[in-house]
Amino acid sequence: MYIPTHFAENRPDELARIIHAHPLGMLVTQGADGLDADHIPFEFDPAAGPHGLLTAHVARANPVWQHGAGGQVLVVFRGAEGYVSPNWYPSKHEAHRQVPTWNYEVVHAHGTLTVRDDERFVRGLVGRLTRRHEAAEPRPWKMSDSAPGFIDGLLQHIVGIEIAVTSLVGKRKLSQNKDARDRAGAAEGAAGRGQPALAERMRAAAEPPAAR
Repeated sequence: MYIPTHFAENRPDELARIIHAHPLGMLVTQGADGLDADHIPFEFDPAAGPHGLLTAHVARANPVWQHGAGGQVLVVFRGAEGYVSPNWYPSKHEAHRQVPTWNYEVVHAHGTLTVRDDERFVRGLVGRLTRRHEAAEPRPWKMSDSAPGFIDGLLQHIVGIEIAVTSLVGKRKLSQNKDARDRAGAAEGAAGRGQPALAERMRAAAEPPAAR
């Protein structure tokens, strides 16, 4: 991934924030038929190992857990993103020297994939994912809401995977290369056009490190 210095993101806490806020990762593997990509919600434990541990589950019918086992993989996590019009920059209306662009946050996690074909592991993983993503519901669904036999049957059809992360590479392209008023104008433009998450991240990127 091409990363100009002003867009590089190397802070572990910020990389973890993007992964936690946007857990649907694109798992890229290399098999006998070439490159493949699967879109999977992950858990991330930044304290496990030198660079953290990613865990997820896939359908047993999905060949990724067989052709990817033991191999080097890449997981891409995309954060806030959206189009930026040159009209949002105040300087454009004076010098007409701005062009359209696309702002975004992204984390690339490289690592080694291990298969966990273990009912206890998968049950615990599904329980944790459920508790996290159901937490905002008025009456959160839990595995015990369903008959044990039903859940037991479903668990037989999924396989756990772990990815021991060997490196995390982050990029946040959020108009940091613009002057203060153009950054503010771009954030306001994003917010006004239904992209509040992108606007929030653009404003945060403009803050001095001590204020973050």
